[in-house]
Amino acid sequence: MGVEQTLGNNIIVTSLDKVVNWSRSRSMWPMTFGLACCAIEMMAAGAARFDLDRLGVLFRASPRQADLIIIAGTVTKKMLPVIKTVYEQMPEPRYVIAMGACACSGGIFDTYSVVQGIDEELPVDVYVPGCPPRPEGLLYGLAKLQEKIMKERNSFGAAIGIGERISEA
Repeated sequence: MGVEQTLGNNIIVTSLDKVVNWSRSRSMWPMTFGLACCAIEMMAAGAARFDLDRLGVLFRASPRQADLIIIAGTVTKKMLPVIKTVYEQMPEPRYVIAMGACACSGGIFDTYSVVQGIDEELPVDVYVPGCPPRPEGLLYGLAKLQEKIMKERNSFGAAIGIGERISEA
């Protein structure tokens, strides 16, 4: 009776948080939200040469299917309520990448009509600097976001309503 042979390499022992974080970080679905010239670089990152699909990044056109919003370009005060509405329609957990100098800090547009950094209104997880940033910069930003997601604790518990998700700094 009992186990006659060893199980070998067929068992993986890990925590549920690690499995949930791994699956969440390897299947990010960003909202397509391009505002200016940075959006062209975001599209280039999704095209054949850089191919974000191979990394599990599939651009979505609906906020209810997205867990990441990439703010690519100049955010005007007229467009800000739309961005906030789209962000609020996204399910939890949701992440924000500020792509480009304009989204990060207002860029060269120090005027009354331009938001001086989207972090004034939304909690930004990763900043991708540049004017416009190269597609490699966005790839690096996505890799940093994956690292941040992997460090979270109580991901599964928060998903089923037990406690809060804890993000490590």
